[in-house]
Amino acid sequence: MIKTIIIDDEPLATQLVAEYLSKFKDFETVAICHDGLEGIKAIKHHQPNLIFLDVQMPKISGFEMLELLEEIPSVIFTTAFDEYAMQAFEVHAVDYLLKPFSQDRFDKAIEKFKQTGKAQNVQTLLDSESSDAKEILSRIVLKDRHDIKIIPTADIQYLEANDDYVNIHTEEGKFLKNKTLSYFEQHLDSEVFVRVHRSYLVKIAEITKIEAYKKDSHIVILKSGEHIPVSKTGYPKLKGVLGI
Repeated sequence: MIKTIIIDDEPLATQLVAEYLSKFKDFETVAICHDGLEGIKAIKHHQPNLIFLDVQMPKISGFEMLELLEEIPSVIFTTAFDEYAMQAFEVHAVDYLLKPFSQDRFDKAIEKFKQTGKAQNVQTLLDSESSDAKEILSRIVLKDRHDIKIIPTADIQYLEANDDYVNIHTEEGKFLKNKTLSYFEQHLDSEVFVRVHRSYLVKIAEITKIEAYKKDSHIVILKSGEHIPVSKTGYPKLKGVLGI
């Protein structure tokens, strides 16, 4: 039996998927969830083979939910918005169903899943930094021990590279995210954040002073008192955004 979970904040949408899926006797719906946080718990508990996932939902989006999973099942997206199609296929989704969709279109998605068999590596393109559609982040969702933490980008002071992770520094503290600094350089507003060093991305409004440091090098001092090194390539960028 193929275990499935339906994750969508619209009750009528979940009912429709469940109804369409009932035609396939080798598929079992083990849970129906109405937001991404419910979805994470259900996926961990049931370990489904396939999930039907909406994109825009309360609390966290479908894409944010996938980022928080350690092991990702096969995914068929179900959404009313076609602008997410590119991103969906970048995460190796089995299919992308644009609401409203028919039983016939749904059946084709199920056949795709049967042909692909084992779940493809959805994480591969969640980590990709080569997307043509550069979404500007307004928040960052991450795991903080056993909790889900949502950090508005307005609360970020600076970001610091940490191997394959990034330390996100806020007034509240430091948080670790499994992304690269290059990813955040591309997906944070370039008018708000500047890459001053290969290891640092700084919010421009947090900078209070630029000081010379040793020979031909500089540091920026932030409102928090932090001293951040500025590289030779970062210095012209910094002068440019500050208009000096």
